Amino acid sequence: MLWFAVWTVLVVGTLLGAFFLGRDLWRKGAALLSELGHAGDALARLGDAAASAGAESLSPIQAQLFGDRAALRARFDALRQERRERVQRRAERHVTTYARWRSYSR
Repeated sequence: MLWFAVWTVLVVGTLLGAFFLGRDLWRKGAALLSELGHAGDALARLGDAAASAGAESLSPIQAQLFGDRAALRARFDALRQERRERVQRRAERHVTTYARWRSYSR
């Protein structure tokens, strides 16, 4: 008789817990679907606003790759010179660092 009461309590408790868990999941699922609907509406409004703003301010895009060859060549040469200077400074730092390391090992 005792085991029947224990198992009855366990089964009823499990069913009661499953009911409350299922109800909680159902409510959370309904809230999620509602929020997804609101997010979809907001995204549609944002897309419409972006489309209308983009249509108003469309300007032709021009490539600047081959605009003024002399200016581009001057800029390219300046960048190349800066790179050479950086490489030279790095090489000088390496020489001094290696000399300092060699002085410790002697």
